[in-house]
Amino acid sequence: MNVCAAGLRVLVTAGAAGIGRAIASTFADAGASVFVCDVDAHALSDIRASYPRIGATTTDVSAPEQVDSLFELAVSHLGGLDVLVNNAGISGPTARVEEISVAQWERTIAVDLNSMFFCTRRAVPLLKAAGGGSIINLSSIAGRLGFPLRTPYSAAKWGVVGLSKSLAMELGPSNIRVNAILPGVGEGERVDRVISAKAEALGVGVEEFRERFVSTISLRRMVSAQDIADMALFLATPSGRSISGQALSVCGDHGMIA
Repeated sequence: MNVCAAGLRVLVTAGAAGIGRAIASTFADAGASVFVCDVDAHALSDIRASYPRIGATTTDVSAPEQVDSLFELAVSHLGGLDVLVNNAGISGPTARVEEISVAQWERTIAVDLNSMFFCTRRAVPLLKAAGGGSIINLSSIAGRLGFPLRTPYSAAKWGVVGLSKSLAMELGPSNIRVNAILPGVGEGERVDRVISAKAEALGVGVEEFRERFVSTISLRRMVSAQDIADMALFLATPSGRSISGQALSVCGDHGMIA
C-alpha cells in the first residue's frame, strides 16, 4: 500500500493541536511539505519547535480576509498546493435550541462550515494548476446522526458532508478528489468538555454520562487523533486515488449520539 507523501504540498487548518496536529505531523513524517494555521499562538509555537520544517501562521479561517493572507503565506512556503485539509472547527454551545443565541449559532456555522468554503475557493485554482489533488474536510458522526443539545454543530457537520459530495462531482473532471472524514467520539480535552457540559445539561454525573456516551459504540472505545490522521494520509496518497465523494466514518461503529 503506497501511503508515501513525498512531494505533496499540504495545508492543514487548525493544524497546531489535536487532530490537526496529528494530521500535519503524519504528513510531514511521510515526506510531505506542510503548512498549518491556527488561532492558538502557544500551540503554533510548540509545533514550530517540534517540527521546524512545518510552516505556520495565526489565522481565523472564519474571516475571509485572513484566509486570503493565509494562502499567500502558504503558497510562498510550499510553492503550490496538492492537498487541503479543512480541519478547523469548534464545539459550539451545548443547550436546548430555545436557549441558543443567534450569535452562538452564527459563530458555530462560521467556523465549522463557512471556513471550508473560504479555504476551498482559494485552494481550487492551485489544485487545478497542480494537475489535481485532494481536499479532505473534517465533518463528524454528528454529520450523519442527530445530536441533541448540539444543533448548531450538527447542522454545520451535515453541511460539510453535502459540501464535500457536491464538490467531488464538480471537481472530479479536474482530477481533484474531495472526501469528508467523520470522526467519532475522540479522546482528549475537547470531548471531555463536551461530556461535562452535556452531563450538566442532563443533570447526571460526568462518569455516568461518559459510560452512556461509549455504550452505543460497537468497539466501546473512543477514537484517537492518530486514527483520523491515518485516514487523511490514505485519502491523499496514491492508495486513495480512486476514492472521492465519500463520507468516511472513523468511529468504531457509533450507532447513535447520546
